[in-house]
Amino acid sequence: MPHLSRRAFATGLPLGIVGGGLLPLLTPAASVAATPATAASAGMATVTPLAQITIGRFTVTALTDGYADMPYTYFPGQTAAQVEQEAVAQFVARPSGVRFLFNQYLIEDGTRRILIDTGAAGSIGKTGALPQALAAIGLRPDQIDAVIVTHLHQDHMGGLVLGGKNNYPNADLFIDRRDVKHWTDPAKRAGAPDYLQTSFRMAEEVVRLYSKLQAIDGEREIAPGISIVDLTGHTPGHIGVRVADGGKSLIMVSDMVFPVVHPGATDVFFLFEQDRPAAQAMRERFFSRAASENTLIAATHMPFPGLGRIVNDRGQTRWQVADWALQG
Repeated sequence: MPHLSRRAFATGLPLGIVGGGLLPLLTPAASVAATPATAASAGMATVTPLAQITIGRFTVTALTDGYADMPYTYFPGQTAAQVEQEAVAQFVARPSGVRFLFNQYLIEDGTRRILIDTGAAGSIGKTGALPQALAAIGLRPDQIDAVIVTHLHQDHMGGLVLGGKNNYPNADLFIDRRDVKHWTDPAKRAGAPDYLQTSFRMAEEVVRLYSKLQAIDGEREIAPGISIVDLTGHTPGHIGVRVADGGKSLIMVSDMVFPVVHPGATDVFFLFEQDRPAAQAMRERFFSRAASENTLIAATHMPFPGLGRIVNDRGQTRWQVADWALQG
């Protein structure tokens, strides 16, 4: 497994005050121009949830593409009854499964706008709300300068190719080379189960539609203060994104952490993970280190805005929600 470098971790420093005030930025959906493909099909509520924090010179905005309920049988390593019991205890149980959010993160430094993942875009559950969330802060997809895709599962790249179009035409696109290779391999696709076929099809569309795609290798800096963290295991090229400035840092860890089952167990998986030993090995290393270093984390599928820390509590590893408002 790749070495998990020390520079990939945060130092547990507090969140910054955003604009000097309290910000969930709960914007009435009625005030935002939304197409049927976003608000209506996504079954949007009456607000568009947004949350912002500062990391030095960076503003990080948590957005959401929507949600889906994942069947209790989708978590190999625990029985459906065990998963449901934990979901009930954590208030994320629904009749059809565990409530998963699809959080995306926008990084801005005054000169560039970098988006982390683009959501499922209606391909799973009640999703497709990311364009509306961007509109709520006055942005269109064509104003995004770069997109970093943490891995090529449909719920992380769907917005790139919604409608068979390049929806971020001015963005540089960064994806780990190992994932590009895997998800565009005809032999891999031929041997994959049905539930992964949408991801293979979308990956081919991404490569075809995005001439500015950069297949990247390993840990590297994308821009000053923004770097790639190697989190391979969930997929061959699963990555995270670290933002650091002014003595503060945040790691967006994508699918390293799933609701209910993580971080309490590293030997419980998600159905879409093909290499379970690799995923377990990475989580064992990452969870241990994140807990010891008080790493501030943003996780795609945790309850909005997905900010928290992995902590050791009397010998048990658990998720601690981070208070992002009015921090200094």
